[in-house]
Amino acid sequence: MALALNKIIVTGLNSDAAGAYFDYVTQSVTAGTDYTLPAGLYIIYPVANCKYQAYNGTSWADVIAANTGGMMVSDGQNVKIVSTSGTVTALFLTVNGGQAATGTYNS
Repeated sequence: MALALNKIIVTGLNSDAAGAYFDYVTQSVTAGTDYTLPAGLYIIYPVANCKYQAYNGTSWADVIAANTGGMMVSDGQNVKIVSTSGTVTALFLTVNGGQAATGTYNS
C-alpha cells in the first residue's frame, strides 16, 4: 500500500491489475482480536460482524458499524478492524503500491 495518494492513473484497469490505481485487500480477523489498519486511504466494503474503530485519545469508538461500508483514513496506529462475532474477512480497496505497470522500458 502506498502512503502517498499521488499516482499516475491508468484507465480501464480492474483493481489488482498491473498499473491499476486500486488494490483489493482482504484481512481475516478472529473473534476477540483486532487488526490495525496500515497508514492509508481505504474504501470499505460492508461485511457482517466486522466493524471499524478509531482511538479518540481516551478510548476506542465505533466509526463504521458492522455490515456498513464507507471510507476510512488511517494513520497506521489509531484505526482498527474488530470482529464482533466469529472469524470475519474484511474487504477493502486501497491505493495500489505494489503492482508494477508492465512496459517495454521497465527495468
